Formats: sequence, structure tokens, C-alpha cells
Amino acid sequence: MTRLSVNINKVATLRNARGENVPDVVKFARDCESLGAQGITVHPRPDERHITRADVYALRPVVTTEFNIEGYPSEDFMRLVCEVRPAQVTLVPDAPSALTSSAGWDVVANADFLREICSRLAAAGIRSSIFVDADPVQVRKAAEIGANRVELYTKPYADNYFNNREEAVKPFVEASAEALRLGMGLNAGHDLNLDNLAYFHSRLPLLDEVSIGHALISDALYLGIGETIRQYLAALATEQ
Repeated sequence: MTRLSVNINKVATLRNARGENVPDVVKFARDCESLGAQGITVHPRPDERHITRADVYALRPVVTTEFNIEGYPSEDFMRLVCEVRPAQVTLVPDAPSALTSSAGWDVVANADFLREICSRLAAAGIRSSIFVDADPVQVRKAAEIGANRVELYTKPYADNYFNNREEAVKPFVEASAEALRLGMGLNAGHDLNLDNLAYFHSRLPLLDEVSIGHALISDALYLGIGETIRQYLAALATEQ
């Protein structure tokens, strides 16, 4: 079964616009879980423009499904996650000022750095996942340096889905096959939505997890969070 992890960064962005506690990020996470989400994802950035360090600490004892923390492995970030000890840390190559993730790691070029980070996470009992492009070479290197999983960066798939979905998904099928051959776990995320998720999942049925935030929270403005989660879970159960 592919788990749906709801990224709640955009909920924190809305809260921060007023500087108070509406909407309540912790309550929203609990509600997502009660409505069927199988994980909660956050991406605390150094400027705390959405999820804050205080949010991370507040969420840790509350999240009863899988807690996934994304981020660039700066020393401050590593201290945070090694203290909080979520189930999974997803390593992204974003600069502190990045608006959103725009590419996967060049694991080959950053192998020594990422190997040490994965080792630290393993020592803390935390599963490591490296955000990579759909490239078997990068997947192989992630396995070689000791990452437990890779998360495939799916924006190129989403951008090309309506032009030719078969061609758009092909690199992801190849990268996923390499990850599975190497015994790695397999996640995916970025710009997956109700239009393109079911087909993606039908071609990569052994995905462990998809992490979805912006599209899911946007859909909830129209559908409500309960119906939105129901539809995303249905997309992960659909064969096309």
C-alpha cells in the first residue's frame, strides 16, 4: 500500500499571515490523520516562513502516523531532527532562500557529504530518504552511500503529463525499477495532484509513500479536507 503523507506547510503559511494560531497546525495534522492520511510531512526552513521549529516540537508527540521532516541538512537542521527523531528525514538540496524544491540532489557530486548525513541519521534511528531526479545513476549512488530510500522529484512528470503521459512517466518507471532492484524504499513528490496521481501510481505501484502539500491544500479550499483526502486515497487505489 502506498501511504499518503500530507505536507502541511501551506497551512502554516496561512496561519503566519496573521501571526496568531488560526488555522491551528497541530489540530490540522491530527484531523488529517483522523480522516485517513497515513503520514504528516513538514519542511521547516531557516527563516520559518511557514513551519517553525516550535511547530516541529509540538507535532512530534501528536503525530501518530509517520512523521516526515524535509530539509537541507545544515547543522541546525540536523540538531533539530536528531533531537525530535521523526520516522523519516527527507534530504533536499534547497538553498535557504529557495521558494520550493526545484531539483534533486546530485548524489554523485555530494556523495561524501550525504554519506556522513545518512550515517548520522542511522545512528539516531531515523530513516533517511534522498530527494533525487528520476535518474538510475543517482539512485544507485544513493544506495551506495547508505540512504534507506529515495524520493523521486516528480515535477517533470507533472509538467509533461498532459502532453504525453506515457513518455512523462517512463524515466520514473526506470528509476523506480533501479531502486527496487537495490532494495531501497521508494517515495515520490512534487506537483502530484488529482489529475496525475492515479496514472503515476498505476505505473509505479510499489511506491512506499507520496508526499503532497500544495495541490492537496488547494483542493481542500473547494472540497473540504475530508473529501480531499478521500479523493487522494482513492487515486492511490485506482488502476488505470
